[in-house]
Parts: sequence; structure tokens; C-alpha cells
Amino acid sequence: MNQEMSQTLTQTGPGTPMGELLRRYWVPVVASKEVAEPDGPQVRVQIMSEKLIVFRDTSGTVGVVNEFCSHRGVSLFFARNEEHGLRCAYHGVKFDRNGKCVDIPSAPQMCEKMNIKAYPCVEKAGLVWAYMGPKDQMPEPPELEWCLVPEDHVFISRRLQQSNFLQAMEGGIDTAHVSYVHRYEVDRDPMHVGTEALKYIKADGNVIFTIEQTDFGLTLYGRRNADEDHYYWRITQWIFPWYTLIPPFGHHALGGHLWVPVDDHNCMAWSINFYPDKPLSAQEVKDMSEGKGIHVKYESPTSFRPEQNIDNDYLIDRKAQKSKESYSGVFGISMQDASLQESMGVIQNHAEEKLLPTDKAIVMARRMMYDTAKQLQTVTQLPARDVRSHHVRAAGVILPKTQDPISWAKENLAGGLDHPLHTI
Repeated sequence: MNQEMSQTLTQTGPGTPMGELLRRYWVPVVASKEVAEPDGPQVRVQIMSEKLIVFRDTSGTVGVVNEFCSHRGVSLFFARNEEHGLRCAYHGVKFDRNGKCVDIPSAPQMCEKMNIKAYPCVEKAGLVWAYMGPKDQMPEPPELEWCLVPEDHVFISRRLQQSNFLQAMEGGIDTAHVSYVHRYEVDRDPMHVGTEALKYIKADGNVIFTIEQTDFGLTLYGRRNADEDHYYWRITQWIFPWYTLIPPFGHHALGGHLWVPVDDHNCMAWSINFYPDKPLSAQEVKDMSEGKGIHVKYESPTSFRPEQNIDNDYLIDRKAQKSKESYSGVFGISMQDASLQESMGVIQNHAEEKLLPTDKAIVMARRMMYDTAKQLQTVTQLPARDVRSHHVRAAGVILPKTQDPISWAKENLAGGLDHPLHTI
């Protein structure tokens, strides 16, 4: 990848080609529970290099506004959240959830000139989502399956990853690595243990991909040997521009991720587990809350930085690596991924990488994102902005070697979420 393409894909601030593209999609900013109380404490968050404040006003409605007061640039993190707005603690300038300046004690006639930026927001799947693009191009809020199920069917966490969002997301697209870095962890992890799929994943590390470009992004068909007459297929979706769905493991909850740029060097990795048709059990919620599966333990109760991080070498255990308890010596599925992705640097040197056949989906995703970003002003239909295209589900299935997986998927996965779940 040349330098221009690399910069285009990894720079997401206001005014950049990729930043303008990503702003055409709804983005999760915080969990609703972080601003649960009307007139309660506001929260700071940074999305695509923009510093924002999220708060719930007196009416119980959430607002997402620029962090800084238009008067002297004071952070509204220190404002008073009261009486339907944020009042700056420095000179009393007050803003409502739409960014409108509603009071200036010393100069009320100046209010119209003092408004701050605010973004439309909705609450869905227990998250606050903001739309940061042109208002006349705002799509419907996302309708991935985990956004549609009852609250007790889904568990969502997030963690700070110290790398660009692109290389983090590419780890979600790359299912070939499961045969290696997660090889031993999955035998103990409560979200993966005891499933037939693990037998095929471990036995055949030479996964062969068929990639289908779709109206929502890509569908990845990863083929491994099952027996003399059958293949095991792991069918993964990448939903433009930052979602992935994880092929299921047996009876365990379904999973997915999305990666949101904090700035060009950091991202927030959201991890989702859910059931389409039943609540998560109390034990499953406990395990996820303790960092099992695709979730993590945090450095502190008020931090989204993982306990295992670059400053402590992710608590790598060389004895465990040697004794085959952990393939890389790092424990935890998400941190096994994050440690390797962060080891590339905050933005990897794309000019030096030498890609393999298993990277075909990554190459296609990069090209799709790059071309769409560069042609943003002339593209008439952006991928995955029609929320009906979100109604897809990952799968794990054994098929005869003569069966075309794309044809099978068109019959058993496409067209909505009413199909049976396919998992082994």
C-alpha cells in the first residue's frame, strides 16, 4: 500500500476523506448507563479527533455537544448540568442539548452568536449514538441484529485500543488467525468451550477464502477441511464501515465488534455478545463482566483501558506460552488480538507489509473504503446506509465439498433474520 492510500485510510479527523465518509454513519459514543441520570454528571468522549460532551438533560433526553464553551474555551466537563442545559462554571454561559446558547447572564443579547456544535443522537441497544455528518444525508439508525433484541439478550463492552482503527478492524476481518493466536484459550474460555467448530479450526490452519462483495460490505467464506466429503465453512460479515459479525460457536452467544476512531492513533473497540431468541444467563453476564470471551478487565473501574496493556507487556507469561496454555503468552481473546495489533505501531508501516492469500478480504475492504472515501462527493449510494442490508447473520456450517457456499448462503442467510441459526 502506498503512502497516500495509507494516509487516506487512517486519517479520520474533520475534513479528511475518510473522516467525512465515516461521519455519514451513526457512531456509538457512550453506553446509556454512563449518563443514566437526568441532570446527572456529563461524560467526556473523543470521536474522530473531536472532543465532545454527552449529557442527559432535565427531560431525560441525551445531548452530544462540543466540549468547549464558545466564550473562552472552557471545558463543559466542569459545567453544571441543570434546568435543561449545561451552564459553564466560568461565567455562567448556558447551552441546551442542541448546542443553542440559551443564557448569558452578563450579555443576554449575545446568545444567538454563541451557539456550539451539537450532533443528533439516538439511544439504541443500550448505547448513545451520534450522527456527525450532513443533516440532510442522515440515514436511519443502525439495525444490526444486536441492536434489535431486548436489553437482557445483549451484553456490550468497550475498550481503548492504542492503534489506528483500521488495523484493529482488519483483525476482525481476518479469521485465519483464530487457528493460531487463540488456539489454546478457546479450550477454556466459557464463550467458546466444548464446541465442534474448535476441532476443525485447530486441525486445519490453512484456511482458504472465497470473498463476496455485497451491498453492505463483504461476506467472507473461510473453508477448512471437515472430512473426506465435507468442508467446514466459517461465514463472516464485514458491514461497512466498521462492523464485523463473528461466526458462532455451538450453543454460545453470537458475537460481533465495531471499531470507532478516537483519533488517528487510538480507537474504541466495542464488543457485543447476544442471543436472538433468549436472554443471556446470569452466569454468562458474570463471565463477560469479568473479561471472559471477547471482553476485558479494565485497568481501573473508571477506565476503559485494559488491565493488560503495552506498558506491562500485556502481562505476557512465557511459561504459559511454553506449556501451551497460551499461544502467544498473553491471556484473553481480545487482548491476544490487541497486543499483536498494537505491536505493529499506532499506524503500521503499510509500505513494508507483504500480504498473503489469507489477506484477500483485508485488501478488498481497504480498496472499498479508499475508493468510497475518494469518490464521496460523486457516489450516489453509500454501502450499508440502507438499514435493511444490516439484517444478516454470521454462520458456521459443514457442507458437501460439491456445495457452492455463496449459493447456500443466498438461500439460508440472505434476505433477513428469519432463517434458523447455523452453528456447530
